[in-house]
Amino acid sequence: MPGLQPARGTQDLLPETMRRHRRVSESAREAAALYGFAEIATPIFEFTEVFSRPIGEHTDIVAKEMYTFTDRGGEELTLRPENTAGVVRAVLSNGLTQSTPLKFFYSGPMFRYERPQKGRFRQFHQIGVELLGVATPQADIEVIALGSRIFNELGIGERVTLELNTLGDPESRQHYRTGLVSYFSARKNSLSEDSLRRLATNPLRILDSKDEGDREVALGAPRLADFMTDRAQHFYNELKIGLQYVGIAFTENPYLVRGLDYYTHTVFEFVTTDLGSQGTVLAGGRYDGLVELLGGPAMPGVGWAAGIERLAMLIAEPAKPARPVAFIALGSAAELLCLRDAERLRDAGFPVEFVYSGNLQRRLAKANRLQARFAVIVGDNEIHDGKATVRDMDSGAQSEIPFDDLSARLASLRGLPE
Repeated sequence: MPGLQPARGTQDLLPETMRRHRRVSESAREAAALYGFAEIATPIFEFTEVFSRPIGEHTDIVAKEMYTFTDRGGEELTLRPENTAGVVRAVLSNGLTQSTPLKFFYSGPMFRYERPQKGRFRQFHQIGVELLGVATPQADIEVIALGSRIFNELGIGERVTLELNTLGDPESRQHYRTGLVSYFSARKNSLSEDSLRRLATNPLRILDSKDEGDREVALGAPRLADFMTDRAQHFYNELKIGLQYVGIAFTENPYLVRGLDYYTHTVFEFVTTDLGSQGTVLAGGRYDGLVELLGGPAMPGVGWAAGIERLAMLIAEPAKPARPVAFIALGSAAELLCLRDAERLRDAGFPVEFVYSGNLQRRLAKANRLQARFAVIVGDNEIHDGKATVRDMDSGAQSEIPFDDLSARLASLRGLPE
C-alpha cells in the first residue's frame, strides 16, 4: 500500500543513520564557530521568486526540479532547492546589509525533484556557509579552509580532493561567453539536446556536461584564461597563493563552472572517488551579483554547501550512545522510589530506561535487548533493607547498594570496559 511507504526520493532517518547525520552536522557546526560563523535557520519554503529570480526561469532547477505550489491564500511558494538565496533574502528582510561582514552557517533539508540514486534524494540535507560583504580572496580562502577542516574533523580529509577554477570578473566572463558561443555554434551537430539549449542560455554549462559527445567537443573549446582581465587574473593568483600558504592542496579544473551570471571569480568543489558517479561532496563559489539581483545593494558574497547524506556515507561509524541503566520496579511502592532514583542518576549523567512489565526474568531479558550496562532491581525486600539490587548485565554478578549511594557506586563501576 503506497501510503505505508515513504514518498519516492525520501527516507526515514532511523537512529543508526541519524547518528551519522548528527556527527556530520555537529562537527561542521563546531568548526564553523571557530571561524566566527553564526548559525542561521531560514524557512523551508519561500516565495517562489526568491529562487526563480536568481536561478533563472530557464534553468533545469526552476523548470524541472523545484517543488512549487499555490497555498490557500493564493501565494506561490517553493520548497527551498538550496539555501543561499534564502540566507540572502533573510539578510535583506532583516536589514542586515549595513552590518557586514556577515558570516552564517546553516544545516537543514532541501528539496529537488530529481531521479533518486545513491546519495541523492528528493528531500536531502545540507550544511553550508555564506560570507557576505568581503570582496577580497581572503574570504574565499577562509570558507575553503573551513570546508577542509570539517573533512579533517570527520576523518575523511585524505579521501577528498579540492578542485578549483575561476570564472573571472563580469568583463572577462562576457568576453568568454562570446568566444564559447562562437566555438560551439560551429559544432552544433555534435552537441546533445541539453547543450543546444544551454548554448542559448548558459553556454558555460556545456563545459561540465556529462554527455560523452559534449565532453569530446568541449576539449577544444577556448579557455577562460585567454579572456581574463588583469584584475581577474590577480584575484585568482592571490587565491591560489593563499591556499598554498595555509597548506590546502588543490587541482585546477578548467571545466568546473557555474552557469548563473551572478557567480564571479572563484568556483570550487571537494570531490571523492569513493561514491561512484556522485563524487561531489561540497560545492561553492563567489556570487558577487546575487544580493543586488534580489533587490539589495551591491554586496560581494562567497559560500558553499555540502550534502550530509554523501558525507555520512564516507565517515566511520560514530560511537554508539552510552549503555543505559535499566530500572526494574516490582510493585507500586517500588515504582515511586525508582522514579526518584532514576532522576538522581540522570542528574549524574546516566542514561536510564524503565522496564515496565513482565516477571523478573522477562524484564531482565528486555534489559538485555536494551543493551543495558546495569539493571537496578527494586521490590518490597529492597525497600525494607534500604538497598537496591544491582545486576551487572555483562557478568551477571549482583550486589546490594544503598539507594543514596547508587550514583557514586555506579559511577565507579561505569569505567569498566564494555
